[in-house]
Amino acid sequence: MAGILDLLNSDLGKQVISGVSQDTNQPQDKTAQVVSMALPLLMGAMKRNANSQEGASGLMGALDNKHDGSILDNLGGLFNGGVNEDVKIDGLGILGHVLGGSQDNVVGALSQKSGMDSGNVMKILSVVAPIVLGYLGKEKRKQNVQSQSGLDGLLGGMLGGGKQQNKQQSLIESLLDGDNDGSIIDDVAGMVLSGGNSKKSGLGGLLGGLFGK
Repeated sequence: MAGILDLLNSDLGKQVISGVSQDTNQPQDKTAQVVSMALPLLMGAMKRNANSQEGASGLMGALDNKHDGSILDNLGGLFNGGVNEDVKIDGLGILGHVLGGSQDNVVGALSQKSGMDSGNVMKILSVVAPIVLGYLGKEKRKQNVQSQSGLDGLLGGMLGGGKQQNKQQSLIESLLDGDNDGSIIDDVAGMVLSGGNSKKSGLGGLLGGLFGK
């Protein structure tokens, strides 16, 4: 199963970082940092929402219809000339639905860790959110996921799974509940984004891989 690390390290991931950076007028390295920290938080928020039958049904409906993965088929067109405002409005709606009352806390934590102001963090998230949902929709189709338990397993697998998954989800939910500041993001990013190679693990190794360092 393709996970977050696979997405970020792929040509597709590099295209997303480059396109979002250009569209939001933010440096590529800062954009990559925000995106790589935000993805596990968004996935973790979706996983929490999918724990309820209503939340899972809503997410399944979105993935079966509007967010089926087709956005990934023409990223060049998406970013060429600037991302369409409809996509950004859709992204803001996704963030509001997925993060709910936790949105300000998540944006504030990402701003604190990246050194980027919260307004630009929101601009990045509004472009990235529809892409993340599209990626999830594509994996849902590929895995033929049709149930709440299957959706939970898909999200868990994309977050990395394994023994650290419960701890990682607990950390994410602590941030979503507003009980922690940005300091926990280091732990989340370290668990989700470690590639199993101590020299190239975690966020530093990921950013080095994205920029050929």
